[in-house]
Amino acid sequence: MEKGVITSLQICPGHGLPMQAVDPAVFITDQGLEGCRHARAQSRRQVLLIEEENLESLRLAAAVLKENVTTRGIDLTSLPVDTRLRLGDKVELWVTGPCHPCDLMDDIRPGLKEELRGRRGVLAWVRRGGVVRVGDRIEAEASPAKAEGE
Repeated sequence: MEKGVITSLQICPGHGLPMQAVDPAVFITDQGLEGCRHARAQSRRQVLLIEEENLESLRLAAAVLKENVTTRGIDLTSLPVDTRLRLGDKVELWVTGPCHPCDLMDDIRPGLKEELRGRRGVLAWVRRGGVVRVGDRIEAEASPAKAEGE
């Protein structure tokens, strides 16, 4: 099991608006983060998580890449689909896949889309909601089905 810590939390309040820091953040089962424009039932992009280490190597601040959860100490980009993530004491997310950089990344900095290939974090679905705070732990483990060899 991989472990890390949550270093920032943010929501997207509307299209084209800057990310808004929240602490605590409320995760809603099969929706996403409360107040976030990406919160939609059955969406594979309910939550975007990225490693602070990737942001630092690219000389970017938290939230510039529109992530909801910034972490330290856990390699998110290597996690396979269906990995279970536990945030804090209650929240459970399931990884739905990597976040592929879009053309808007080049609006942040020319060439950033290419720099981000394989490093823009992971998308996740909220399996169980709850409250998460900056400083809470994040843990990754294989989904129950994968762990049982199904």
